[in-house]
Amino acid sequence: MVIIQSIERAFAILRALAIKPARISELAPIVGLPKSTVARMLVTLELVGAVVRDETTQAYSIGEGLSQLAAPMDFTTSLVVSVKPHLAQLSASIGEAAGFSVPEGYAMHYLVQVDSPRPIQVRDYSGTSAPMHLSPAGLCVMAQWPDGELDRYLSRSLERHTPASVTDPAAIRQRLTRIRSDGFAWIHEEFAEGLSSVAAPVHDGQGRLVGAITVHGPAYRFPSTGEGDRIGAAVRLAASRFSTTRSG
Repeated sequence: MVIIQSIERAFAILRALAIKPARISELAPIVGLPKSTVARMLVTLELVGAVVRDETTQAYSIGEGLSQLAAPMDFTTSLVVSVKPHLAQLSASIGEAAGFSVPEGYAMHYLVQVDSPRPIQVRDYSGTSAPMHLSPAGLCVMAQWPDGELDRYLSRSLERHTPASVTDPAAIRQRLTRIRSDGFAWIHEEFAEGLSSVAAPVHDGQGRLVGAITVHGPAYRFPSTGEGDRIGAAVRLAASRFSTTRSG
């Protein structure tokens, strides 16, 4: 598969702006690009009407040129607004950052995060993406795939981010079996060193998978010894409660 870098970068910028307006200095770390590159991309996107710039704040937002995408954006905005109270409650009860992500191809795209109340926090993953097999949210999604889709994914060359990344297809299949039973998934330093995460899936009123709620924390303190199952169950309950709101 050939990836055109400029298109990939443009969509990364648009995804970030679909969540909230931002200045160049704010966008650059979110999308992982130099400020000069982001500035050049925004000039082109502004010329074609994909983004607009507020002359007062210098913040960019989605423009009228993307009006045909208004419905999907409205749906995303609705998800972000409705999930935030659930994330805030979960973060307060567990003491770590909580976020929500949705499937995007073979990756999970993080839409929103509520930070931990603790002084030492993990980074904000809003606007970023992670490979399915390297995120607990992605593993929750994979656990619900039909066999054919799972076979196609595992037949690919699976990227590794850290020495702890699990890329063996047999090990992943075994892991998915447990996730189906537990209703939640854990990873420990597999996506990023020093980071542990747990996630549970969210469904709509028809039982279709919408995304996943995730809790992240520094690996040295999260989870506390013997607390993995309790925390996993709390995340599963929060995801179930949010799923109930999607059925209305």
